This record gives sequence, structure tokens and C-alpha cells, in this order.
Amino acid sequence: MTTWMLWLASASTLLLFVYLVYALLRAEDLE
Repeated sequence: MTTWMLWLASASTLLLFVYLVYALLRAEDLE
């Protein structure tokens, strides 16, 4: 596994996590 693949995987995972947290906050905000 190369370095750029590791960076790409960690970056995409982080973005996905941030998006999920943002979606949860938005859902609570709308109620």
C-alpha cells in the first residue's frame, strides 16, 4: 500500500465521518 493511497483512504473516511455528523446535526435542527 502506497502513501498516497493511505492519505486518500484516510481523507475520504474523515470526510464521510464529518458528513454523517453534519447530517445528524441538521436532522436534530429541523425537528
